[in-house]
Amino acid sequence: MSQIDFFALGGLGEDGKNMFVLEIDNAIYILDAGLKYPTDELYGVDAVLPDFSYLTRNQSRIKGIFLSHGHEDHIGAMPKVLKEFSVPVYGTYFTLALLKDSLQENNMKPEDYTLNTITKDSVFAFNNVTVSFYQTTHSIPESIGMAFDTEDGMIVYSPDYTFDQNVEAAYKTSFERLANIAQKKVLAFLSESLGAEHGQQSQTSKSLNHILDQAFLKAKGRRMVVSTFSTDIFRIQKVINLALKYDRDIAIIGRKAQRMVDIALNLDVLKIPEHKLRKLKFIDENNQNTLENTLVLVTGERHEPFYMLQRMVKKQDRLIHLNQDDKVILMTPPVPGTEKIAARTLDVLYRHDINLLNIDKKMLLPSHANSEDVKLMLNILNPEHFVPVIGEYRHFYAMKKIGKQMGYQDRNIHLLDNGEVLRFKGGQLTKQTDRIKHGDVLVDGILDSDLSDVVLKDREILSQDGVMLVIGHIDAKRKKIVDQPEIISRGFVYMKDSEELIKEVIGIFDDVSAEIMQRKYVDWRLFKERLREDISKHLFKTTSRKPIVIPVLIDVKQ
Repeated sequence: MSQIDFFALGGLGEDGKNMFVLEIDNAIYILDAGLKYPTDELYGVDAVLPDFSYLTRNQSRIKGIFLSHGHEDHIGAMPKVLKEFSVPVYGTYFTLALLKDSLQENNMKPEDYTLNTITKDSVFAFNNVTVSFYQTTHSIPESIGMAFDTEDGMIVYSPDYTFDQNVEAAYKTSFERLANIAQKKVLAFLSESLGAEHGQQSQTSKSLNHILDQAFLKAKGRRMVVSTFSTDIFRIQKVINLALKYDRDIAIIGRKAQRMVDIALNLDVLKIPEHKLRKLKFIDENNQNTLENTLVLVTGERHEPFYMLQRMVKKQDRLIHLNQDDKVILMTPPVPGTEKIAARTLDVLYRHDINLLNIDKKMLLPSHANSEDVKLMLNILNPEHFVPVIGEYRHFYAMKKIGKQMGYQDRNIHLLDNGEVLRFKGGQLTKQTDRIKHGDVLVDGILDSDLSDVVLKDREILSQDGVMLVIGHIDAKRKKIVDQPEIISRGFVYMKDSEELIKEVIGIFDDVSAEIMQRKYVDWRLFKERLREDISKHLFKTTSRKPIVIPVLIDVKQ
C-alpha cells in the first residue's frame, strides 16, 4: 500500500518563500525553493528563507528539486539549499540560466551541481513515480506545472498560472499536455491562490495594447521613459515591440544590474535587434542623453524602479534627467512593501510637472490565476482533493469558496499551514497529527549569515531608542581609572542638552569601577555586565527609554 505525504516548509499563509515537499513512500520530491522579501520591521534583513533542516536530515531520500519558474519566490533559496546538500535539480533552460547566475553571484560553481534541463515534453521515472510537465502562462517564459504519477493517482502542482489567450506562443499554456494528465485519475490538485479573490477580468491585454499604442503615437519624436519590473519579461517584451513598431531606439537602465533582463537578452528570450540597442554614457557638459525618439526602459525589482525614477526627476541619476518634454509611463503597480515609495514617486513626478501616464493596476492583467482560471483547471483535471498553495489565508479562503461552488465537499478541500501534513494511504485520506519542523531563516547580506532574534531585537531598539557608548580607560595592573569616561549618544539624547544625565551616567561608571577595583583581579566580563545593567536601569527610570548600552573598556598600561 502506497503512502503519500504532502507538506510545505514555506508558501502557505504567506506571500513567497514557496517550498513544498512530496514524500511518496520513502522518496522525497521538493517542489520549488524560494525566498520571501522582508517586511519593514525586519531591520536590515535582505531575504527570508524557509527552514529546511528537515530536508538536510533526510537528504539521502531526496530524488530531486523541481523548479517551476525563475522568480525569486520560487528559486531564491536554491543557493542556500545547495550549500547544505547537493541533489539533482530539474528546471527549464531559462530557469536554470537564472539559477546558474545566482550560484555564481554566491561564489558557487554551477558545474559542481547536477542541473537537468527539462521541457514540457520531458518525462522522468523514479521507481514507482513518473514526473511529467506542462507549460503555463505566466509573466516569465518557460514556466511549468508538474504532475507526479503514482500508483494511487496523479498529484498535480500548478504554481503561478493564468489562461490568458492573448499571449505569444512562448507563453501559451500547453493544453495538450494538461489533457494527457487529465486522462488519468488526479488524486490531488495543488493550485496557486494569489489571484483567487478576483473574478474574470473585464479588461484584456488588447485594451492595454491600445492605451500603450496611443501613448507611443502621441509621443512621436520625444524621449519616452517606461518603468517595468525586471521579473515581468512578458510585459517588457510588449513595450519593446511597440518601440520597434514606432522605430524607436531602446536603452535599458540597469541592464547590467538587473541580471534577469540581461540573461533573457543573451538567451534570446527577450528579443531586441542589436542595432536598436543604445548604450548610454554618463551625463556631463558634453552629453545630456536627450535621446530623441528613444525608449528608455527602467527595470528593477520591487522598490528599484521607483527609486531610479525619483533620482532621474531630481537630476541625481548619472544617465537620465527627466524633464517636462519627456513622456513617462508607469507600469509598476505597488507590490506589498512598496506602497509608500510608489506613492512618494508619484508625488515627486507630479510636483515636477512630468508628463505622466500611470497605468491602472486593473489594466495590467495579473499573472496569477483568477477564480475563473481556477474553475477551468478544476474542470480539466477533476481532482478528488483540492489543496490551495502559494498565498495568504484570505486567498485560501477564496479558493475554498471556489471549490464549494464547483461541488467539492469540505472534506475534499484542504486549507493547510506550513508544516501540516496531508497524508494518503492507498489513495485514501488518513488523519495525520504530526507536524514537520518549519520556520524562517533570516539572511542579512551574506547567504551564510543567519540572523538571530537577539540581533533583530537589538536593531529594533536601535531604530527606536538609539545607543549609548560608555568608553573607559582602565589601568588594570594598578586598579586605577586613568581618565573620566567618554559618553557617546546616537539616536538617544542630544549631548549638549543632557549634561545632567551624562553626569549621572559618569557617576554610575565611577561607582561600579570602585566596586570592581576592590577585587583581587579585574573581571572584565563582570565589569561590562554591571555597567550595562546599572546604566540601562537608570536611563529607563529617568527617560522611559531603553537604548542599547555598550561599555567599551580599554586596558591602558602606564
